[in-house]
Amino acid sequence: MIKLIIGNKGSGKTKRLIALINEAVENSNGTVVCIEKSPLLTYEVTHKARLIETERFGVEGCDAFYGMVCGVIAQDHDITEIFVDATFKIVGRDYDAFAALIKKLSKVSADNEIDIVFTVSEDEDKLPAALFENAEKI
Repeated sequence: MIKLIIGNKGSGKTKRLIALINEAVENSNGTVVCIEKSPLLTYEVTHKARLIETERFGVEGCDAFYGMVCGVIAQDHDITEIFVDATFKIVGRDYDAFAALIKKLSKVSADNEIDIVFTVSEDEDKLPAALFENAEKI
């Protein structure tokens, strides 16, 4: 399932994400992955979560991000949750492309029984309706 934490900068999305990551690690029987653009969450997220920095691998845009997520899932069959912070800093602000990415990832998520949670820095009413066909706001 794809879940979205939506709000403008400073609204507490990342703090909520950190709490969800640390809770998931405590309750998971598998691997919890946190994807971020640069190493900002290193000291706030438990060391038991796998942290991946997209900047280290030159991942930019929806297509590159999709490929990276699929590669991470293919490499580790025990992943239970993936959390993504600063989504638009990684994939860009093309909201229609982001909605298409979410549609593709919703199938990957369902097929592999993995929840994927994104922080989305934007007003909900500025996001395309198609986005919410494959994701739920939390």
